[in-house]
Parts: sequence; C-alpha cells; structure tokens
Amino acid sequence: MSDSSLLIDKRDNGIATITLNRAEIHNAFDDKLIGEITREIEKLDHDREVRVIVLAAEGKSFSAGADLNWMKRMAGYSWDQNYQDSLQLASLMQTLYECKKTTVALVQGAAFGGGVGLVACCDIALASERALFCLSEVKLGLIPAVISPYVVKAMGERNAKRYFATAEKFDVNEAKHINLVHKIYPADTFTDDCEDYLQKLIANGPNAVYQSKKLVNFVANKDINEDLIRDTAQRIADIRASKEGKEGVSAFLEKRPASWGGLDD
Repeated sequence: MSDSSLLIDKRDNGIATITLNRAEIHNAFDDKLIGEITREIEKLDHDREVRVIVLAAEGKSFSAGADLNWMKRMAGYSWDQNYQDSLQLASLMQTLYECKKTTVALVQGAAFGGGVGLVACCDIALASERALFCLSEVKLGLIPAVISPYVVKAMGERNAKRYFATAEKFDVNEAKHINLVHKIYPADTFTDDCEDYLQKLIANGPNAVYQSKKLVNFVANKDINEDLIRDTAQRIADIRASKEGKEGVSAFLEKRPASWGGLDD
C-alpha cells in the first residue's frame, strides 16, 4: 500500500476517486491533509475529463474526524490561530459542497465528527451495513460548527439538534432514515455494489447531470413565482436545443444507447 495519506485514481470513464489512506489512525485528518484534499477536489473539479468525484477511505473507518496530534497542537493555539485553522476546514467543506461535478461518498465504516461533515457535503452517500456515525464534538466540550451548515441540510434541523447535543452513535439504518446516506449495501459486496451504482450514474448525459445539480441549487428554498417559472422553462428549452439533449431524445426514440462523446456545446 502507498505511504501517501491520500490516493488519487482517475479513470478513463470519467470517475475520479480520492481515497483517504490513513487507516492506522482511522483516516483522521489534520491541517496538512485538509489542504491536500481541498487542492485535489479543486483540481478534479476543473478537469474536463472528470464527471464524478468519489470520496472513499482505506481500512475499517471512513474518517474519525480530527487527528489527535492536530488536536493537541490546537489546544495551545490563540484565538486567531484557532480561527484561521477553522477557516481551512471550512474551506474544504465548502469546496466539496460547491463542487460542480457530482460527488459521491463511499462510507465503508465509521464516520465521526468531521467525517460526518464530509459525508454530508457530498451529493450522494452510499454506505456499508457496517457504517457507524457520531457527531461527537460535545464530548470534548466543542461544537460541530464549520460542518453544521451541511449536516443540518442533510439530516434536518431537529435531527441535528438531537445528535449535536447527545453525541450518541447511530447506525447506518438511522443514517438512511434521516437522509444522511442514500443507499445501504452489504459489507461483503460493498465495493461491487458501489461500482454498479457509479456505472449507472455515468451512463447519463454529462451536461444534463451537471445542469441538474445547478438546477437543484438554484430552485432550493425559492418561492414558486413567475420569475422561477420562466427561469426553469428557459433551462429546459436550452438543454432540449443542445446537441446532448437532441442525442439523448433521439437515442431513446430509436431504442439505442446514447453516444455522449464529443457533444460539448
């Protein structure tokens, strides 16, 4: 196995995987790793050949959140140092959440603290039946502050109030119930099941997937008024008139697989 704390795998089919590779410490992260992950996400987000960015992890745990040695250093920080340090983690979460490409978390094991934040920031979360979750910050006299905007969006206000305050562990079935994860797979077939899911995802129109993500971000929490109606009508008209839209409809009517290659408008 590589000595690198982060593994990058970019495949010809448009799937790029960022894998946390610190299994011996449950894939906990520190300021250095946070910076590395942020830069890799930014790089892949600007790569025209990449369609899906997968966040995965080696070992039994997805991520235990903050590294203990990093926490020891933080204990001696001034307020200003703590603030700047927190902004770096906030930047990672924002970069992952606002990524233009579809993002998928593959949660094979425990996700605690900031690890839950990473899951919540991804568009789609697939989890093994062995996955376990905990927002454990209050046990240390802390709060899950910079991950809170994304975790609250994922699991909802009342669930967040509960799990932020109790720091209780919850299993993958509860995580699915509260919308933190979308699908649960058996542990022994997790890798294959996730691969099947990713293959279905990349079979769809690349621009349509991208525009669909933009659409959700635009219409979320907006009032349904004349402006919104006209904007959404313009969006579907634009994509119907695009090369990809025409190819997709033609392929459907002709009962053949769509050919998405070389259709950039």
